[in-house]
Amino acid sequence: MDDFIAARSQMALSLGFHIIFSCIGMIMPFFMAVSHYKWLKNGDPVYRNVTRAWSRGVAIFFATGAVSGTVLSFELGLLWPEFMKHAGPIFGMPFSLEGTAFFIEAIALGFYLYGWNRFNKWFHWWTGVVVGVSGLLSGILVVAANAWMNSPAGFDYVNGQYINIDPIAAMFNKAWFSQALHMILAALTATGFAVAGVHAFMILKRKNIRFHRKAFRIAAVFACVGAVLQPLSGDISAKNVGARQPEKLAAMEAHFKTEAKAGLIIGGIPDVKNETVRYAIKIPGALSFLAHGDFSTPVTGLDAFPKDSRPPVAITHYAFQTMVAIGMLMLLIAVFYFFTLWKRKKWLEKRWLLKLFALATPAGFLAVEAGWTVTEVGRQPWIIYGIMRTRDAVTPMPGIVYSFYIFTAVYFSLSIIVVFLLYRQVKMVGQLYDVS
Repeated sequence: MDDFIAARSQMALSLGFHIIFSCIGMIMPFFMAVSHYKWLKNGDPVYRNVTRAWSRGVAIFFATGAVSGTVLSFELGLLWPEFMKHAGPIFGMPFSLEGTAFFIEAIALGFYLYGWNRFNKWFHWWTGVVVGVSGLLSGILVVAANAWMNSPAGFDYVNGQYINIDPIAAMFNKAWFSQALHMILAALTATGFAVAGVHAFMILKRKNIRFHRKAFRIAAVFACVGAVLQPLSGDISAKNVGARQPEKLAAMEAHFKTEAKAGLIIGGIPDVKNETVRYAIKIPGALSFLAHGDFSTPVTGLDAFPKDSRPPVAITHYAFQTMVAIGMLMLLIAVFYFFTLWKRKKWLEKRWLLKLFALATPAGFLAVEAGWTVTEVGRQPWIIYGIMRTRDAVTPMPGIVYSFYIFTAVYFSLSIIVVFLLYRQVKMVGQLYDVS
């Protein structure tokens, strides 16, 4: 492994670790706020207990996310100094605003955690809402910075110089809305299914059933709403990518040849050497329709780009197919759950329904990781699309391989610690809030 691959691998590891906590930090406080609101309105102590239990989980994820996010900010400067030298003044605004949102989130979380029986009950609830809103804004601002890398704006690039910088135009680039919308719904779906799955598992184990059933209902509704809306945002994102980064769309679909009535590929193994896809199911005209809203419009293939400017096809294609497959699975579960709420409420007590959610616990986060892989790998070989190649931005400092090994060990250890803390928290729920 050379230093360039090590630097990319370390960044990928850090992002892959941090994005899980970012998603939970964006969404989990809203679960907490809904449960808290229900307690304030109807006085049911079970909702108070759910709220307090979830607030402890939010604190754990906030602390871990803050640490991993800080590491990422240092890595940007240490691993990619040439990138930050030019990009920092252009897209620094969303990062600085994200820092402000983070500080507000931290203050509000402190008020919330230590405000029980000290503040006015509605003010206390409102601090929990602020935690969620500021966390959501923080996520949107970071995504806006990443979107700028995919759709550079807010400057003129003349003779290798970045001039006429406009930070507002950079932040509100052509990719920010579609990426932010897709990320928010992905976070909602992933967090919802993860939380619902954990509570479904505890119900199956006959632990504190009333507590976990109420918690499950809140998380499951959030998850299913996100899963139903996610394909719509996916369609918006795909069309946006097709217009701005046609080679990324081509890599996502392993679409090698520019052609009209382009077929949509499901599955398959890309053969990059022979520029074909083996063992795939192909739906004629469907890719043209999804990309352009017309079955006959040509879709640009990878053959329109020099080989050294094409994304890694296999990784991008497999990640995209994984994301879509998991998304469709969660959509089916969501539709079935809403049907159950509408027509078959007696099925809500069935063990097979709970098993379905328990098995889907990691599904959303697997889809998030796959989707992030599509976003980042699909942009290669560019770190700033069309402007700066990733290889030109990496640090000349030697020994990055050892840094990658150390960070891998650190993140692996952190993962074990977080899992242990969450397991301990779930066990404590049964002891502290046993109202079965």
